[in-house]
Amino acid sequence: MFSTNQKRQIADQVQALLRATNHSELPIGEIEFTLHVKGNQFWSWADIQNNGAVPNPVTTPWNESQDPETVKQG
Repeated sequence: MFSTNQKRQIADQVQALLRATNHSELPIGEIEFTLHVKGNQFWSWADIQNNGAVPNPVTTPWNESQDPETVKQG
């Protein structure tokens, strides 16, 4: 559903939002999380994890082709 670049950007923003809460139970380092996003079709979904949990992401050509930034670079 999202390109690798988009997932990494979303993960960075979620990490920042969680960190901004200053919640006492959050770890000092990277916050581990999984965000499940449902698309408008049953087959359209994405699982986004904190970037540290996915050091070598697998790309999907369809998802990469939908990202204007990726298409611009290619």
